[in-house]
Amino acid sequence: MFRMWAKEWKDNHMLRDMTVENGSGDTRTHKIFGALEEICYAFDLEKPIWLDNNITEFKRHAKTRFSQDSFIEKIEFDFLEIQVIEED
Repeated sequence: MFRMWAKEWKDNHMLRDMTVENGSGDTRTHKIFGALEEICYAFDLEKPIWLDNNITEFKRHAKTRFSQDSFIEKIEFDFLEIQVIEED
């Protein structure tokens, strides 16, 4: 089972969070992008742009934060954090 946890943060307070589960046979990359798409739909956000620092941080820790730099539209929070909490 693959599980990803997403959290919206503002002023060091978590505004909302959700966990996405995926038990399919897709590749890890497809599971990550699918989970991120589901999270963005639930939070009514556009999909963030993966910058070099996001990719490096995610490869290293299976966790990254998307700040205003990763979004085209103005966001009402400080950052969106995603973290893989369980993998097959």
